[in-house]
Amino acid sequence: MGLGFVWSVGVGRKVRRQSRCGQIAVRCCLSASSASVRDEQLEAFGWSSEGENGVYCYIACSPTRNDYLEQVLTSRVYDVAVESPLEEAVQLSSRMRNTLWLKREDMQPVFSFKLRGAYNMMAKADQEVITRTGVVCASAGNHAQGVALGAQRLGVEATIVMPEPTPMIKVDAVRRRGAQILLHGVNFDEAKRKALEIADRTGALFIPPFDHPDVIAGQGTIGLELLRQCSGRKIDSIFVPVGGGGLIAGIATVIKRLRPEVKVIGVESTEADALFQSLKAGERVKLPAVGTFADGVAVIEVGEETFRICRQLVDEVIVVDNDEICAAIKDVFEETRSILEPAGALSIAGAKAYVDREKCTGRNLVAIASGANMNFDRLRHVSERAELGEGREAVLAVRIPEKPGAFKALIAALKGLSVTEFNYRFSGSQDAQVFIGIAVRGRIEIASIRETLCIAGYDDVEDLSENELAKLHVRHLVGGVGPTSLRDAERVYRVEFPERPGALLNFLLQMKFEWNITLFHYRNHGTDVGRVLVGIDVPDNDISAFNEFLNGVGYPFIEETENPAYQRFLRNK
Repeated sequence: MGLGFVWSVGVGRKVRRQSRCGQIAVRCCLSASSASVRDEQLEAFGWSSEGENGVYCYIACSPTRNDYLEQVLTSRVYDVAVESPLEEAVQLSSRMRNTLWLKREDMQPVFSFKLRGAYNMMAKADQEVITRTGVVCASAGNHAQGVALGAQRLGVEATIVMPEPTPMIKVDAVRRRGAQILLHGVNFDEAKRKALEIADRTGALFIPPFDHPDVIAGQGTIGLELLRQCSGRKIDSIFVPVGGGGLIAGIATVIKRLRPEVKVIGVESTEADALFQSLKAGERVKLPAVGTFADGVAVIEVGEETFRICRQLVDEVIVVDNDEICAAIKDVFEETRSILEPAGALSIAGAKAYVDREKCTGRNLVAIASGANMNFDRLRHVSERAELGEGREAVLAVRIPEKPGAFKALIAALKGLSVTEFNYRFSGSQDAQVFIGIAVRGRIEIASIRETLCIAGYDDVEDLSENELAKLHVRHLVGGVGPTSLRDAERVYRVEFPERPGALLNFLLQMKFEWNITLFHYRNHGTDVGRVLVGIDVPDNDISAFNEFLNGVGYPFIEETENPAYQRFLRNK
């Protein structure tokens, strides 16, 4: 039985296998100079070299279901997939003092690797049967798009069951591929049960997202591409995002057979670390719940077959938090001007965490950039948290005396620092709490800032940079209704000033000492104009002087004292 699959890898040698059912000829990318072609490694899994023009072997047994190298070599993925580029992340490499390569699976036609495994399973199925019955899957994202594209290419009907809360942008992306959409259930598990019910009733082929040999083998073609693209170059570690385990299982089956010295390292989110927990327990662990920020890897339990492979072949699993993922998204954007989805940036975050832990330099590291199907409304959150994840912003709480001039004095104490956020509301009590964000070069600088404030007389300074409540909620809630004493005296203004060092301090220093700041909200959003909401206690006999100050300060302002939003939520009636 001849097989027409050809794997071209530049200058290479021919590899031939034979089973009882006939000869299978495969040309593959084994560079003579690469460690991947050592004869003893080839012999370990049934390959042998013969003759100057090629590598040949004759095997008396038929391929088994788990003979993944052969299944990967014979996978049919390139009808729909492209060989994604391997690009050096130059800026990141310089910062990390290691060479980091990005495998750009986000550049696939559906912006993720998922079409490889989905199409391979469909292409290897009985075409007469699936033409008659169609295929079905459950997914809210990348797998759905892969199945839809594969079905479109093969000319078969696809039914995609998606949870009802799925964003319409994803529903529309799948529908554009010609698939029938069924919205069912509130989560993936309910959608999956419905998809399996459809498969049982209609005979449609169910395409699982990860736990099937053909899906695993399809994802494994990424491993073959990496070996070709890194031919003659040492690889130390490959970082792979993990959800259900199909991607890392496929890559590991190739890498550990051809380049066993290369580490295969999984990366999971702290909110969905099923593989980490399973490897730790020695058996599959079902998580009680998962977070959905990195929704592409939000899997409660890894697959049975993927766990079997990972348990044997994966070197370790690194877990990173959402802030580190956000920082990795920003890193890749600055490097490539591309925006990865959270799951797509997981491997980059893992590589950075690994280098930070190991204190290693000079290594060749590969990270799989697995997808770019980002929900647009998440970009604000990513931008907000990226600086914290990179250790470039500190969040501090500072207690100051509640008296005129105290807030200005705090601003003066921070002179020379890049303030990114200020939140303060006069309470009428003896002390006040100020929420401050400061740009830093690393977490080590936070201690220096606290020492500076202590020397200036602020002995109650707390670092909230790792406090989830502070980062997610409190920063937006600092304030509230002012005391009764401010009811008639407080005036509120929106002020715009050029976003440059010293501009905020200059605005405050021009105010008279006796004008007490009662409300202050500022956040640097990366634009060229800074915007401040400021409340000021101005005595009636000083209003003319205050108006003169506003007109002379040189910054555009709008009075908001009569604004209904202020009247309802910030003014004591």
